[in-house]
Amino acid sequence: MSTTTKASPGDGYDRQRELQAFDDTKAGVKGLVDAGVTSVPAIFRHPPESFSLPQAAATTTIPVIDLGASSPREELARRVRAAAETTGFFQAVNHGVPGDLLAETLDAVRRFNEAPADAKRPYYWRGNARKVRFSSNFDLFRSPAAGWRDTLFCDVAPEPPRPDELPEAVRHVMVEFGEAARNLAERVLELLSESLGLARDRLGDTGCVEGVGVASNYYPPCPEPHLTLGTSRHTDGSSLTVLLQDDMGGLQVLVDDDRGGAWLDVPPVPGALLINLVSNGKFRSVEHRVLANKSRDTARVSVAAFCSADVIRSTRLYGPIRELVSSGYPLYRDVTIHEYLAHFLNKGLDGRPTLDYFRLQQPANNK
Repeated sequence: MSTTTKASPGDGYDRQRELQAFDDTKAGVKGLVDAGVTSVPAIFRHPPESFSLPQAAATTTIPVIDLGASSPREELARRVRAAAETTGFFQAVNHGVPGDLLAETLDAVRRFNEAPADAKRPYYWRGNARKVRFSSNFDLFRSPAAGWRDTLFCDVAPEPPRPDELPEAVRHVMVEFGEAARNLAERVLELLSESLGLARDRLGDTGCVEGVGVASNYYPPCPEPHLTLGTSRHTDGSSLTVLLQDDMGGLQVLVDDDRGGAWLDVPPVPGALLINLVSNGKFRSVEHRVLANKSRDTARVSVAAFCSADVIRSTRLYGPIRELVSSGYPLYRDVTIHEYLAHFLNKGLDGRPTLDYFRLQQPANNK
């Protein structure tokens, strides 16, 4: 595909052909950058409305919660619940995951992505048949516009890959990071359970974090960052996400304000892990996105552990927790993890929360 010309529908532009040509390189966005791209190819260009919402006021912030604090446990649970109900995100510090593991995970992901293209191509795979797969945009052929990023994805729980299935660069950290993220997710679920007046193990016993997939995202420098995004507006397909950022930032969350919504920057906090939830109404499933990388020469890296039900064996139906439904009817129908994730993967990052597709009806006061 062209690395310099700006194609448009008026000059015989064939989007499907361009998508296929890009995918066939198996080199991802990093391959375009290495080839000397000077403009963003048409398949990555997002419509103007993707950039229409304003920046949030500086007074709005993402909560930082010290999970190692000496505060009473009920106070810690209250703070976690408040964050889940308002911003839907919080920065966890003193979370128990070693700082050396976090630093080495980011370094390992960077080493993998900055290896020669020929070293990465054997892992390039579109689909879910492999536990370890490298690609650019899982929804490349379905999304309205591609994101300026490459991803190495690894299913680490409940059945981790064999060491030889993992690229050597990340072999020593990928599963360990996923396991540490899952342990943290279980701690957060305990606090949320207690904050709701439930038994400490109530949410954990649903099995909603038995499965873990780790997505290592690499955002190369972009020549025209105002025309594209690193990751489009979306909510996650997991029950709970544990995100490790490098020190470059770029993540934004959608917050309410008197202008109808605004994008709030999520600045990196040294040593922190970001937590966000997917909820069917009790907590906030907040929409978020990642800006294209404005740096001229340094790639941005992040690693997300998506904690969900066991997608291999689970047949359980998930829905509203019955003892918390106060309106007399649930807002969402029950769904298996297979049906939910299939819908998420098939629709791609279309800007609409996956849970909306399973909504039964609105509460009476919202009609």
